[in-house]
Amino acid sequence: MPLFGAAAVKAQGHVVTVILIGMVAMLFTAIGYGRMANAYPSAGSAYAYVSREVHPSLGYLVGWGMIFDYVMNPIISVIWCSKAAMNFVPEIPFPVFAVFFAILFTAMNLRGIEASARTNTVIGAGLGVVIVLFLGAAVRYLWLQPPEGWAGWTRPFYDPQTYSFSVVSGGAALAVLTYIGFDGISTLSEEVHNPRRNILLATVLVCLITGILASTQVYAAQLVWPETTFPDTDTAFCYVAGKAGGQWLFLAVNLALLVASIGSGSGAHLGAGRLLYGMGRDNAIPRRFFAAVHPRTRVPSNNIILVGILTLIGAFTLTYSLGAELLNFGALIAFMGVNASSFVRYFLRGQRKTLWNGLPPVLGFCVCLGLWLSLGWKAKTAGLCWLAAGVLYGAWRTSFFRKPLPFAPIEGDDSSLPTASV
Repeated sequence: MPLFGAAAVKAQGHVVTVILIGMVAMLFTAIGYGRMANAYPSAGSAYAYVSREVHPSLGYLVGWGMIFDYVMNPIISVIWCSKAAMNFVPEIPFPVFAVFFAILFTAMNLRGIEASARTNTVIGAGLGVVIVLFLGAAVRYLWLQPPEGWAGWTRPFYDPQTYSFSVVSGGAALAVLTYIGFDGISTLSEEVHNPRRNILLATVLVCLITGILASTQVYAAQLVWPETTFPDTDTAFCYVAGKAGGQWLFLAVNLALLVASIGSGSGAHLGAGRLLYGMGRDNAIPRRFFAAVHPRTRVPSNNIILVGILTLIGAFTLTYSLGAELLNFGALIAFMGVNASSFVRYFLRGQRKTLWNGLPPVLGFCVCLGLWLSLGWKAKTAGLCWLAAGVLYGAWRTSFFRKPLPFAPIEGDDSSLPTASV
């Protein structure tokens, strides 16, 4: 729902189509994550897989790209939360809310606050109720005011007036954000029964179910609001809900998404801190600063504060749409790395060079590469500059690559503070 407005503008209304394209790409990548989780049950991150299976230097580059991804996540959460809060109190300007939410995320993580399973269940149930209410209101609205003809019902999939390959591919590159987080299942290999089967199955099912639910929601939203202009693009879905069900549904959707975005934003903030901790622990970035852990809360407080500062700067300099593309820049690099790692381990080095071992990672890599190339020029320019800075830093750390790159050791992983996965 938070992505709807940006995706509608980027894809010229083809939001359902781009979400389904993203689902196909993520299903192939989900297979790679599930299979690599069997090989490295305690690693659970793209940079660890690439470092161990392909090359430590490429793993370093993937990890560097993941930093970009992880820092962008709390930034776009702060932007969206601030816009949603302004729908309740428009008298308070955006900068005030941005400062408030950036400080809130930082303070929550410095105190080591984690949501319990019960809290997550309650929030999930509440969001489920909101989805049902929206779909019910949308069905009622469309019953009373149906689209004109068959073309009206199929326009969310294909609009001949606005369709082009570049428009849809650019929208699909943005829509990948819908699926970010499915890979976290790969970190649970040591906690589940029959991980060789269930991690792979769960990862694929999460992508599939997410794609189906998201497509259903945005299909109804596009039928209710076929235009691609909104009072506020970032919170567009709230206005769609208001058109379908009235002011009460506008407020209900806005509040539900605000609460959910606070939870996901603070979690992303902590994930960024933990990723920096993992790279600092491996001495890929300065260990003294990034691997420091607070003795009482057991959180990497230096990293949490640093991410909070970067989040506040990003909230004042980026738009939600550009921040989402920058996030996907790093995420798609990680996804390509996972597919490459799966191909190397199970096809090139594996004893059974079967179609199942070779085709899914190749297709996953190619589709992710296509989406990565379809990102906007601003996102690619900023992302490539970030990667270039990583190469220069790596060259400095290794005396222009004359020394081994200290990154992702195979033995001696510290599991007391696991790194988050992309």
